[in-house]
Amino acid sequence: MLIRNVVLTPGDCALDVQTVGGAIAEISPVQPNSRAIEGDVLDGRGAALLPSFVDSHLHLTQWAASLSRIDVSGADSAVDLVDILARSNERHGHGILRAQGFRDALWSDAPHKDLLQNALPGRRAAVTSMDLHTLWLSPSLLAELGIDHPTGVLRDHDCMEGLNALDKLADTDETDRATLAATAELARRGITAVTDFEYADNRAVWSRRSEIAAPAVDIDCAVWPEWLEHELVLGAATGDIFAEHVALGPLKVMFDGSLNTRTACCHDPYPGGASTGLLLETPEDLHAMMARARGGGIRSAIHAIGDRANSLALDAFESVGGGGRIEHAQQLLPTDVARFARAGVTASVQPQHAMSDRDVADELWGDRRSIAYPYRSLHRAGARLLFGSDAPVSPPAPLDAVADAVWRTDDERAAWRADEALALDVALTAACGGRAAVEVGAAADLVLLAEHPALLVNNDLRAVEVRGTIRAGRLTFDGEAQ
Repeated sequence: MLIRNVVLTPGDCALDVQTVGGAIAEISPVQPNSRAIEGDVLDGRGAALLPSFVDSHLHLTQWAASLSRIDVSGADSAVDLVDILARSNERHGHGILRAQGFRDALWSDAPHKDLLQNALPGRRAAVTSMDLHTLWLSPSLLAELGIDHPTGVLRDHDCMEGLNALDKLADTDETDRATLAATAELARRGITAVTDFEYADNRAVWSRRSEIAAPAVDIDCAVWPEWLEHELVLGAATGDIFAEHVALGPLKVMFDGSLNTRTACCHDPYPGGASTGLLLETPEDLHAMMARARGGGIRSAIHAIGDRANSLALDAFESVGGGGRIEHAQQLLPTDVARFARAGVTASVQPQHAMSDRDVADELWGDRRSIAYPYRSLHRAGARLLFGSDAPVSPPAPLDAVADAVWRTDDERAAWRADEALALDVALTAACGGRAAVEVGAAADLVLLAEHPALLVNNDLRAVEVRGTIRAGRLTFDGEAQ
């Protein structure tokens, strides 16, 4: 493909970028009569050309499903949420009523299965929290799933198992097609690659989907502990491609809970009690899983949100060796920040969470010795940063993530903990999977933006038009065709 008339740096002259074999072969001044060596010709019309975006942490099936679910993110109490469901009930047929996005950490009341039963008698209803760590089920759905639970509010591991049980009730073919369609929407947003942390036998799931169609983005799919031994028996390693545009990703271990459930494992107690959160695995079991995976060539990605969980996860990485990733790293002791770079551990973070969690973090983690969402601190200490959305927790909107990391506010309020804001170039590199520039020899995974981010302020950056997305030298989204 020949990409004509694009700008790499604001103020520089327009350039032509020639790709061959999925890589950038030549960058040269615009030549009126130049022809493509390979593939099509794309007129950039003076747009900015950047490395394409990579969403390094999402749950693809859950995000695809969330696009058709009832949005309850605005609910300010359990009663308010149930009222939203009751008003929406008739518009959503007779299947399972699915809703998404509640955040109950600061509610004055508590979710309970009886609230759903009273408002929606006999209706099968499932409501997933914003952070995917809580699943609130109605009595009839609990009975159908064979789950005996006193409140119907499943947290952390119980939530994961409940979501997996719900997935088994869904129409597999419909789910597969909706998820593949969602990858085209990712391409429309300038994304060419993702790491999919969906809780599933992802080799089986994506092998099945590949028989329908290839995804519009490259996918690294996580291995959960339940399927680790199977992958090791196969001799699989992280990076192995097993379907078109699908490769094996890292081992994913949930090590602690979340901030909004007050189960993120911290060194200090949460306000008003003695609880410091919880660990979902013992440090010994975490170490053993990571060592087993590394021995087979599978890298680890450890979910750690609270500062104690991060301290212990770093202990495990230092002991096992080989580097890897910590997912979220939302609260860190200052003494732990430099350990990321020393151990070769990437901080896989979600800047949109910092904005949506700011009030809860101030309430639950205020006045502590640890640093919340310490992006600049990690960067200054030499840690590698990658951005993701954790969709459907936040939308897969990489430009929003960059803006949140740089300006640390997504509303009219002043920047939150502005001392942890990143420079724009650092944030863009993290959003582009660690790639800093368009250069000869690099993969031809590119995005065309109507304006260069360096020329834009907070709100304008979020709204800038994506004119095209190119994966391995092929157009996966054409803004001109829309």
